This record gives sequence, structure tokens and C-alpha cells, in this order.
Amino acid sequence: MRNRKQVPVALTIAGSDSGGGAGIQADLKTFAALGVHGTSAITCVTAQNPKRVLATQSCRPEIVRLQLEAVFSELPPAAIKTGMLFSAEIIHAVAEFLRAISKKSRAANPPVIVDPVMISTSGAALLKKSAVNRLTRELFPLASLITPNLDEAAVLLGWTPKTAEDLRRAAKEIHRRFGCAALVKGGHLRGGKEAADIFFDGKTELLLSAPFVSGVQTHGTGCTYSAAIAGFLARGETLVRAVELSKNYISRAIARSHAAGTFSVLNHFQ
Repeated sequence: MRNRKQVPVALTIAGSDSGGGAGIQADLKTFAALGVHGTSAITCVTAQNPKRVLATQSCRPEIVRLQLEAVFSELPPAAIKTGMLFSAEIIHAVAEFLRAISKKSRAANPPVIVDPVMISTSGAALLKKSAVNRLTRELFPLASLITPNLDEAAVLLGWTPKTAEDLRRAAKEIHRRFGCAALVKGGHLRGGKEAADIFFDGKTELLLSAPFVSGVQTHGTGCTYSAAIAGFLARGETLVRAVELSKNYISRAIARSHAAGTFSVLNHFQ
């Protein structure tokens, strides 16, 4: 029997996007592009395309937990990312499972990247307002990194970053409040020629920038960015290096985007 290459495993806990641009679909494409075996626990099924979300059907917390059990029992991930979790009940189920895994074996405790998905690109709510406190109280303490965009940072902090200096302040405040590293994404800052993000982990601060690509409206950039970080972590990179590599990855995916139907879609396989 020939020797087979061992590939790292990453897990995404998120919602399904029927349009294929965001959520589980974007995450699994990103993992595959990085040479990582992608596993998943689906939290919600959405009927959506890049233009709008028609409907959302959340999964029962029990089936979310069972998906996690199935993955961890045979395909223990080297890194995890969370995306759309939707409800307080699902967040509790995920956090409870991850806490239990951590207690069983610290050595098998993978890094967790939390993308606090709250609103879709089209403006639809993807997290119940009643679930925000549960997210910050139960899941954030387990996170290695939180990756909010400007709208999500505004919900978490109570004020909206509007400048590059605001991004620095927001990243430091998130780290102080929640005790984990923060990557505040400023790609939607108005008037900027650069798509700039700030990373801060209490010791290292990074300004990550790339030329802003005008005229391209892509869907699922946040999902892909956080999935790339998890993918690089699964490959053995440090958190700082994983963030740097992922910024380059998402910037290329946007710059080399394809046309599909009447929309631009990210080029995951660059």
C-alpha cells in the first residue's frame, strides 16, 4: 500500500449559502484551496443569492452538537472557525461542546477563529439581537481571534470606526474587553484607496493593507478571510503569520474575481 499524504483538518461551524458565495460553501472552498481537508457543522440553511436573503431556517442545537461530535470523533480539526450561528441556543450548544473538548484534553484544544457574523452583505440579519450577549459571554472567551467588520465592531463596542485610527482603537478595545486577539476589518471605510485592517493581540499590532478594488462587489469576503486564517493555522502557521497570509489570500481572491451570472464571485482557487 502506497504512503498517502497526511493533510491537516479544519472545521467550519456556520450557515449554508445556497448562492455558493459565503458561509459553509465559501469556507470549504477556501480550505480546499489551501490544501486543508474541510469539515463542517451546519447551523442554518439560508435561501439566498448575492442580492438578497429570502429565508433562513436554523438547525436544532442538538443536530449542531451531533455534527461536532461526528467530526471530532474521527476527524479532529487542527483549527476551527465559526460564522453564522444565528441564535443564542446554537451559540450555547457550540460553546458548551468546545468547553467540554478543552476539559478533556488541552493538547487537543484547537484554535478558534470567531467571525461574529451579524448582517449579510445585502443587509439581512444573520444573528438574532438576543444572541449577541450569549456570543460575547460564551464564545468570545474561547476564541483565539475575533474578526469583526465595521458594522459588527459597532455592535460590539457601541460606536462605529470611521477612520484608520479608529480601527486601531477598536482592535485594542476588543482585546481589552474580551481578552482575545482582534482583527478589525476596514474594507468598507469610505473614501479609502486602501482596504486596511488592524490586528492586535496585546503584543503585536499589524496594519494589513491592499489596494481597494473598485467596481467589484463580491460576496463572502469575511467568511473567506476567517476561513483562510483557520486554514493556515491548521497548516501550522502562527496566528500572526496566518493573518498576514490570509490578507494576501483574500486580496488576490477579490482582485482576481470571476463573473458568475450577474455578479462577481471570489476566486478561491487562484
